[in-house]
Amino acid sequence: MTVPAEKTSSLDERMDKYTVKFATREEDWGALDFQTKVNPNYRRAQIRYLGGGGTGAHNDPNIIPAANFTLSTMLLPAGCEGPLHKHHDVEEVFFVIQGQVTIIWEEDGVETERVLSPRDMIFCPPGMYRGLRNDTDGDALMLVMLGAGKPQLPTYPEGSPMEEKRKAMRRGM
Repeated sequence: MTVPAEKTSSLDERMDKYTVKFATREEDWGALDFQTKVNPNYRRAQIRYLGGGGTGAHNDPNIIPAANFTLSTMLLPAGCEGPLHKHHDVEEVFFVIQGQVTIIWEEDGVETERVLSPRDMIFCPPGMYRGLRNDTDGDALMLVMLGAGKPQLPTYPEGSPMEEKRKAMRRGM
């Protein structure tokens, strides 16, 4: 799927439509609030640019709608983490801009970790459980890309607090 070139407006107007300035971005601390309710250490903010990312916030009027991938930044406060989760349908990239982030992969009950510093990146293939953690005493900022315009919501390890919360949300609890 490609974004059509709209030739009904001027080149300047089209360029303005697809330009996003940092000054217009908002830290969305609520996008992942359902996770924070399970564990306060899951607190982090999504700052969206292109598409809604893995949070499902695709109706945000402040983003450029995505056709083929999403791009956002994530602010991860000191001591906070993102729980293990899996995207079945998309690749995901984490690129550290500021601070240090520990990335966790889990497969068949075995976990491994890598610490990423500024300008380090990790590619996460579809179907791999991944999580992240800020073990420092300063904020970390990461660029996050997902390989679909509207990725499916992630799943969590069976029996984990996040999976139990997701099940309760589906039941309306």
